[in-house]
Amino acid sequence: MKSLKINLYFIIFAVLTLFIGCINSSQESTDVLPIIPKLNKETGEPIQHTIRPFSFINQDSQIVNNATFKDKIYVSDFFFIHCPTICPKVKANMKYMYDELKDNDDVVLLSHSIDTKYDTIPALKEYARKLQVDSKRWHFVTGDRKEIHGIAEDYVSSAKEDASAPGGFDHSGYLVLVDKKGHVRSFARGTEREETERMLEDINKLLAEYK
Repeated sequence: MKSLKINLYFIIFAVLTLFIGCINSSQESTDVLPIIPKLNKETGEPIQHTIRPFSFINQDSQIVNNATFKDKIYVSDFFFIHCPTICPKVKANMKYMYDELKDNDDVVLLSHSIDTKYDTIPALKEYARKLQVDSKRWHFVTGDRKEIHGIAEDYVSSAKEDASAPGGFDHSGYLVLVDKKGHVRSFARGTEREETERMLEDINKLLAEYK
């Protein structure tokens, strides 16, 4: 039964990836970003949703919750410091995005550590220091492992422990754009600079909705 549930999870995730690809293609012809649903893991049906209430701690030991992003849009991802595969590329592209958005106080970045055992607050602070980023504009958060792994599905993403995966965790490299109401509005493959640049365009589209 457990194997069946795991297989179903990946089938749904593959379908959703295809769905997202179709949405991204359609965005080229419109200035309005769609609201992207998550999929019911049991039925595969799309569900309109917002990011659930959360409360985590960032690299400066400050509480980060839904209210932190009041009147702001934000880009979210899931990572861990000692990730040996995709995380360094994703973080390089997020740093590029951070630098491009340095004069825009309406956009914030949020990175969830999925290795809550080893990615302590001091470790996250040192990680942010090496990236030379400001915690007011880029939060690296930790918290309850179950809550962080669970909220990944609200971002239509994946994050879980997997002993067979490099580094012991299986996670997607998606960057996820969230609007002021907590709706998911766009995705980008964080390992690709071209995709990151497209998300910057999507950010400008989303900001234009609030003018």
